[in-house]
Amino acid sequence: MSMYFHLRAVPPSALRNSATWFQRLFEDDWNTVRERIGRHREEVLDKLYGDVEILYCGIPPNHAPDGPRTRVILGGRPAFHTDPAQPPFLLLTASQVTGVAEFLKGADFDDLWRDARMQLLRPYDALDAEAEVRGLFAATHRDLTAFYAQTAEYGDAVVKWLLV
Repeated sequence: MSMYFHLRAVPPSALRNSATWFQRLFEDDWNTVRERIGRHREEVLDKLYGDVEILYCGIPPNHAPDGPRTRVILGGRPAFHTDPAQPPFLLLTASQVTGVAEFLKGADFDDLWRDARMQLLRPYDALDAEAEVRGLFAATHRDLTAFYAQTAEYGDAVVKWLLV
């Protein structure tokens, strides 16, 4: 089963308080999604999105106090899907997006990695994998920083959803 966690920039004036509208927001084909990713208007994380949450918040339950770092991945106001078996959508306001962007721009990846390193390397059970794993998390951090910075610059909100 493939799982992808999508983060999509949306102008606040375009937002609708409708689960059907939120779902349609994520129904584009992969070519369209890739094009938006290239413009930093959307980000897609694979099934290891929870590990990226650990990078920013610590070992669950969140050890970080509520604030921008807890909103990077799993933060946001839930908007429930019409199908209760589906995960809720998460919504960050433009103001919250600005806070996340500022946090990410000021975050030192080396510090984040140092704090989460042991937990993030545990599934790989090999120290020789550290350079590759660290590189993947560093690239994800750069991509998320670019996404949130661009989104904040446009004054947009972010809608998130786990596609299964």
